[in-house]
Amino acid sequence: MTTVHVHALARRQFIRNTAVAGVSSALPAINFAQGTAPTERQFTPQPGNWRTFEVTTRVDIVKPQGVTRVWLPIPSVNTDWQKSLESSFSSNGKTELTDDNQYGARMLYVEFAESEAKPFVELTSRVQTQNRAVDWTAGHNISEDAATLKYWTQPTSLLPTDGIVRKTATDAIRGASTDVEKAQKIYDWIVANTYREPKVRGCGEGDIKTMLETGNLGGKCADLNALFVGMCRSVGLPARDVYGLRVAPSAFGYRELSGNPVSLKGAQHCRAEVFLKGQGWVAMDPADVAKVMRLETPEWIKTTKNAVVAPVNKALFGGWEGNWMAYNNAHDVNLPHAKGPKLGFFMYPTAENDAGRLDSYAPDDFKYQISAKEIKA
Repeated sequence: MTTVHVHALARRQFIRNTAVAGVSSALPAINFAQGTAPTERQFTPQPGNWRTFEVTTRVDIVKPQGVTRVWLPIPSVNTDWQKSLESSFSSNGKTELTDDNQYGARMLYVEFAESEAKPFVELTSRVQTQNRAVDWTAGHNISEDAATLKYWTQPTSLLPTDGIVRKTATDAIRGASTDVEKAQKIYDWIVANTYREPKVRGCGEGDIKTMLETGNLGGKCADLNALFVGMCRSVGLPARDVYGLRVAPSAFGYRELSGNPVSLKGAQHCRAEVFLKGQGWVAMDPADVAKVMRLETPEWIKTTKNAVVAPVNKALFGGWEGNWMAYNNAHDVNLPHAKGPKLGFFMYPTAENDAGRLDSYAPDDFKYQISAKEIKA
């Protein structure tokens, strides 16, 4: 059995400054009886105190078939809102710390021999996170390398920036002149025109061209926030998805914006960032607005003016709560040593054996567990 400790600050990164510089909690008493308006809610995350979490992913291959390969994402983001610290792991397979060789998305690769009857791997990563929020009344003299900004306007296989994507974005930003105005109009367009579709598996696929061409604008975070990112890129705003995991309950009592630390299966969540002149890399999450509208209350809320939705809609344009950690911002991920196809993104444990790729969206069949523990100072 192998046990290894590594320090995340020494991680290799492919592009300077582009590793993304940028238990449900008790709810307040709310009367949802017909004709009664919901109690006013608060959602005002502000940067300040850092929180430290240990996140553990355990994989047990119940029915191995031939040689089995496993890839686990490791937090690889170091910014003013997250510090990816040390990781440790143990396994009865052959282990290798590696990355995707493009975006700097770090991962643990484990290969199990055909003779291994009970393959397992356990990975624990420590991260520090804090809330994000922008003071829109204050300008900031924040610059970014021109090549970096250009990089984050390029298309990917699932994020084309021409055709219907560009047309939709161009129509959405009509009348806007500044970067902030353009981002606001695209954000508002996503909130107004898309919706959370609970039947979508996992976090969705993020195929934004198909969404727009078919008019099927229901999805989850990897669909809706990818649409925001693709539309921003198509009109020259550098933007990127940030793939991660909710690790704790919301401090503001929002059930749907919480993670249950005891069991984080299904807690994966994709967010977004956009680079705005005068502000730098800014947090965005229109997909979580859609989630609150659809799922936070017994009834599907159809307006952002609702007392439950309004504070979330306002805060997630420029901020987010630090009960979430980021893994990476990688697209078109070629997993080292994989025989299966590349991934559109990488925030789920992934495995394959002689029968093919296992279903990352079925953790009980796969089988894996994810949990988190907050480390108090």
